[in-house]
Amino acid sequence: MINDRYYIKIVPQKGDTVHRFEVRRRHMWAAVAALALVVLGSGLFAGYQVIHARLQVAHLQQQAEAQRASLSTMDRQTDDLRRQLQHVQKQNEEIQQAIGVRGTRPPAVQKTSWTRPHPTLDAVAEHIATLSVASLVTQQESDHIKSLAMHVLNMRHVADLARAREIAFIPSIDPVEGAAIVGCYCYRTYPDVEFHPGVDLEADYGTPVRASAAGTVVANGYDGGYGIKIDIDHGNGYHTWYAHLEAVDVAVGTHVYKGQQIGHAGATGFATGPHLHYQVMYNGSPVDPTPFLSGVPPSVLASLP
Repeated sequence: MINDRYYIKIVPQKGDTVHRFEVRRRHMWAAVAALALVVLGSGLFAGYQVIHARLQVAHLQQQAEAQRASLSTMDRQTDDLRRQLQHVQKQNEEIQQAIGVRGTRPPAVQKTSWTRPHPTLDAVAEHIATLSVASLVTQQESDHIKSLAMHVLNMRHVADLARAREIAFIPSIDPVEGAAIVGCYCYRTYPDVEFHPGVDLEADYGTPVRASAAGTVVANGYDGGYGIKIDIDHGNGYHTWYAHLEAVDVAVGTHVYKGQQIGHAGATGFATGPHLHYQVMYNGSPVDPTPFLSGVPPSVLASLP
């Protein structure tokens, strides 16, 4: 058992006191074991710390990738919204130009990338606020333009209706559909020598005669050489006469529409045979009916508002 003990002496540089320690072998082994446990524990702890740090780094990398993916998605979405806003703004400007009005210009939306280095939340919030303002202004502008467009369309519709009504009261159809002209608006020597102030349209007895424009019947009786004649006042300086009729179908004061049957062709008055004498008067003077047989003459259309 003597070898089981070890002595450690500590002799100071100065002084007579010598410190003596007795260490048994089992104490040494215990100390070695304790040191080994400390070293092993330190190594395990260090290893755990390294593994934990690597896991944290991997987790942060995954978060960074997810954030980059989210920012990339936000890039696409905000860019799509920006393009849509620009498209609507361009359409609004085109409509404004078409209807002749000027509107307020919405704030310009610049292309912004959130995937650039170190985007800040303030920058994201500012850009989204800009998009919101631009969207609101664009929507208000669209609503205003729609209202203006409807007003303009209504005004144009009213104007078109007024123009159509004016055209309806201008002679523009053949009173005897498909009839040939057998007597011109001209000087002639037969059946007498004089100026013929209308055209003679080929028609048999009883052929329907139509009003060449809307108007009011102001006469429908016998008128000398014209025989039975209908006079329609179109309320715009034009009168149309339908002469040599066999019979009439409308009374004086009747309002007739364009194309309405008003009588039947015959040979009453000074006529060598059945036909329709068609005469157009403007402000009391005869005008050539020929251009009015197939529509309103371009020169008349050009004079309309």
